[in-house]
Amino acid sequence: MGDPHPKLHATRLTRTFGRAPHQVHALGPLELTIAPGEFVCLVGPSGCGKSTLLRIAAGLLRPSTGTLEIRTSSARPAAMIFQDYGIYDWKSVRANVRFGLDIQRVPRHEANARADEWLTRMGLADFAHAYPATLSGGMRQRVAIARALAVKPELLLMDEPFAALDAQLRTILQDELLELTQTLHTTTLFITHSLEEALVLGDRVLVMSARPGRIIAEHRPPFPRPRTGDIRDSPEFTALKSELWELLRKETVPA
Repeated sequence: MGDPHPKLHATRLTRTFGRAPHQVHALGPLELTIAPGEFVCLVGPSGCGKSTLLRIAAGLLRPSTGTLEIRTSSARPAAMIFQDYGIYDWKSVRANVRFGLDIQRVPRHEANARADEWLTRMGLADFAHAYPATLSGGMRQRVAIARALAVKPELLLMDEPFAALDAQLRTILQDELLELTQTLHTTTLFITHSLEEALVLGDRVLVMSARPGRIIAEHRPPFPRPRTGDIRDSPEFTALKSELWELLRKETVPA
């Protein structure tokens, strides 16, 4: 049941860095279609080009060949969340969350109201006037998520956003993100090293090969939505995780 109007569509996409003879073929050729409202997780070995793909989707890099199209009704369709939070230390939490709205020239009164709404949703209301340096890693990542979602992006791009957090906090934030994205239905491309994270969050999990990264497998976790983190305890979850790990291990071990 292919969507006739995908939100994101990549065709024969490749990216190389440098010039011959020292050229590095980082990515592709890659085909990828993401339907509106779909949450797609991408897993693959280190250096397989996952972040390169995300940067092309964000408009930060151009493809070397092929195309990546985003069907959108706004000039700035995508919001990106990085592993290192990407928030500004010299701005208050509220000013950080409002940042994307300020760039879009949303009137200050409306921007503050939207920022405050997101601070409340992310449990940050008491920290509106604090500065990021005083916050824990988990709180800083919540600020980054609030900032990204406050602009109502048509496409949310997440580059291993929870990789720097400890296991317990990571689980909590996965569950929070699961609840948020199921409510908002924001089209999301999420990169992770964690198979567990991919299976908890994703409508689809795509496995990438070693560099140059291509998509070598696709799984649809068989857990109906709305789902919760409780699926981690199911035998199907464990079985699917093992199956994906076998695929990934083959890509990670040098031939």
